[in-house]
Amino acid sequence: MKLNLRKLGLRSFAVIAFSLFAVQVSYATIDLYEFDSPEQEQQFKELGQTLRCPKCQNNNIADSSAELAQDMRHKVYEMTKQGKSDDEIISYMIDRYGNFVTYDPPLTAGTLVLWLGPLSVLVFGFGLIVMRSRKTAAEKEAKSEEWDNEHEERLNALLNEDNNDNGKVNK
Repeated sequence: MKLNLRKLGLRSFAVIAFSLFAVQVSYATIDLYEFDSPEQEQQFKELGQTLRCPKCQNNNIADSSAELAQDMRHKVYEMTKQGKSDDEIISYMIDRYGNFVTYDPPLTAGTLVLWLGPLSVLVFGFGLIVMRSRKTAAEKEAKSEEWDNEHEERLNALLNEDNNDNGKVNK
């Protein structure tokens, strides 16, 4: 009886594991697109590499498995089949999803931060480093002048006291 329960448990586990595997395989489908010409296929591939997935942010729509990227790929495919140019397809995607879908957003008031932000951080950081190094150098120089002015006289006085008649220092 225990042996039959063990076999039944193993069979149930195998069936569940196989069904989970089958579900995973069904999600890994590859989209196949048919084109009228090799130029259309090349245009589709280039646009897939050029447009960015708004959900994934750092993946292009060709590499992303997000549903939004799949929808974008399908729309690019439809527009490519209709004979639309690259600029028309890109402007459609920008109108629909915003400037973020391109890796090279245009210079507008809204994207000014994207263009000038990194530059301003570099300039600010470099300026801060230069100011701190100058401040440190000025502090060191002030301390060395302090030593030279105040302590030099005292050092000379101590040396003069210890000198004997022939100019040798007593120990």
